Amino acid sequence: MKACNVLLVDDEEEFASTLAERLALRGIHVRVATSGEEALARIAEDKPQVVVLDVMMPGMSGHAVLRAIKSDYPRVQVILVTGIGATKDGIDGMKLGACAFLMKPVEIDTLLKTIGDALNKTNPRWTEWNWKRLHSWEGSPPESLTRSRTSWP
Repeated sequence: MKACNVLLVDDEEEFASTLAERLALRGIHVRVATSGEEALARIAEDKPQVVVLDVMMPGMSGHAVLRAIKSDYPRVQVILVTGIGATKDGIDGMKLGACAFLMKPVEIDTLLKTIGDALNKTNPRWTEWNWKRLHSWEGSPPESLTRSRTSWP
């Protein structure tokens, strides 16, 4: 199975590029968009499996981008990233169809686990082998990866 495609959307360019580098070091193919409009164009081009989306952006908000993604690309999993104290924004995003929300600053291991959980939603046959191949997981793998193969559809 090929490595996963992730689109990282954040108007803070330094944060986005640093996070993209850290994900790429773990074998994840990452593209970066710095606005909602750019994100929608990249989704049409790249067909990512997972979008990591900042909620608070100038211009098109993260919630507006999420609505557009879920309308046009319902199988794409969206992980919202919100600033400290913006829990309500994350909860509202979950109601709009996001699969998860994380608080900034994002711990890389937490993000990797959340991406793995999102991939498992897009492809239930995503295996522990592929997950470990994407990054060097330390500790226990996510619960979604430890279930019995006989429980998969």
